[in-house]
Amino acid sequence: MATPKGWKPPDRRRVKRIMLKLCQAYGAPVLRAHRAPVDELVLTVLSQNTNDRNRDVAYGRLRERYDSWAAVRDAPPGEVEDAIRPGGLAPTKAVRIQAILRAIGDDDLAWMEGAPVQEAREYLCSLPGVGSKTAACVLLFSYGREDIPVDTHVYRVGTRLGLFRPKAPLEEAHDEILRLAAPGDAYELHVSLIRHGRRTCHARTPACTECVLLRMCPHGRAAVRDGWA
Repeated sequence: MATPKGWKPPDRRRVKRIMLKLCQAYGAPVLRAHRAPVDELVLTVLSQNTNDRNRDVAYGRLRERYDSWAAVRDAPPGEVEDAIRPGGLAPTKAVRIQAILRAIGDDDLAWMEGAPVQEAREYLCSLPGVGSKTAACVLLFSYGREDIPVDTHVYRVGTRLGLFRPKAPLEEAHDEILRLAAPGDAYELHVSLIRHGRRTCHARTPACTECVLLRMCPHGRAAVRDGWA
């Protein structure tokens, strides 16, 4: 693929400097792997196109109504849809969740804790409707494996910082951020970029003049220089 004029792929040293600045600003996040990969799969599906509060309400209603994932899998689709309605897109998500649970069967996915990351990722991405972001959520949050979900905040902040090729597709951004993350840095890098996206690097009105990364950010420097920050 052609490299856009003026953009150069960054290296790990740059990412380390970014992480240090974000750690100083927001503190170092601590990973508490929950070892419940099926729960994480369902939760991540419910999180699509909604906020955390609505996702959590939908998930809570689902767990209250059914005592096991097998019960969710075998339930009438309309009942599952009703349970998760607060999360939005209930008809689509109900079908997807039940299809995933049928594909998994009785596998609790505990084998992913010790399997090669690529093998586990490929298995997850073979499930109905599961892409690299969902797979990364399962691997990172369930077992602390070296994977990084590229959500809207990570993609936006990473693009503005020049970590990704301009207009890079999500799959390319995922592969690039994995290349840039040093071993053991996946969780901190993911959470720190999200914190920065939520608190400072907003989608519409980023607080560039207050940003701890201003000197390192091509987008921010241009915004301040041209007066639209």
